[in-house]
Amino acid sequence: MTLPIIMHVNYCEQGQSIDEICQKAVDWGFDGVEFRRKRGRVEEGVEEYLDAIASGVAKSGLNQVIFGSPGPDLMTNDAAVREKGIEDAITFYKLASERFKLSVCNTMTGTLRNPDTNIPYSEYERHGSAVATEEQRKWAAEGFKVLGSLAEGLGFRFAFEIHMCYLHDLPASARKLVDMIDNPSVGINLDYGNVVYFKGIPSLAQTISDLSDKLYYVHLKNSVGLRDSSRFPTALGEGQINHREYLNLLKENGYNGPICIEAPRPGDREWYAKRDLAYIKSVINDIW
Repeated sequence: MTLPIIMHVNYCEQGQSIDEICQKAVDWGFDGVEFRRKRGRVEEGVEEYLDAIASGVAKSGLNQVIFGSPGPDLMTNDAAVREKGIEDAITFYKLASERFKLSVCNTMTGTLRNPDTNIPYSEYERHGSAVATEEQRKWAAEGFKVLGSLAEGLGFRFAFEIHMCYLHDLPASARKLVDMIDNPSVGINLDYGNVVYFKGIPSLAQTISDLSDKLYYVHLKNSVGLRDSSRFPTALGEGQINHREYLNLLKENGYNGPICIEAPRPGDREWYAKRDLAYIKSVINDIW
């Protein structure tokens, strides 16, 4: 057995067309691409965007399409905005399911910053779940009870990305949210490369064990810590996260979902894609 390896679209957001993204992913050896739900700086309708991806998939022979951020904004006090966010998501995933066989889709509940605007974004412990109200947790749970039912009917699953400055910013907060939703079609996307930006975090082993039955997707990236407590993004095989250990732990916990690799650094991201893919394929081949 091997795991599907997904290319995050951020490896190819330097002017590449959708056709080029799909073809490059296939040529390099990826099984699929995680696209965003919307393209930045492009004026287009939902159907136009999805049709462009479907065309690129057909031309290239790409096997799998996953969709990611943005999710509906469920953190706002404006009920009309929350309701529209859910309606827009329903429309998008219904249309996407008509064009692609979706398996899992990465999602979020809307950014959650500290009300004190003087606090820098990079002080992650002071945003997200640290400042969430019970109302905001309720809004997120209610919204994804609706979207979870949609996913269940369409035959795919949602996975909240563990990401700084969101309600689901740490393993424990993500787990709390999916337990509140209590739907088999709603789980977690573990991005431990985001978790390491926090202090006092659980180990990889503890994290995977705690999330295992709700772990539907994983994002992989790497970085090294600097003396000033900041972090510097690196190639997948060159940072402080040991992805050989990571994949061993996933296997031991029965994980069989897709693995998505990312490029959170400037420069020639097409080169990074080929290099990171070669590394993770080597590790998977050794383990699986």
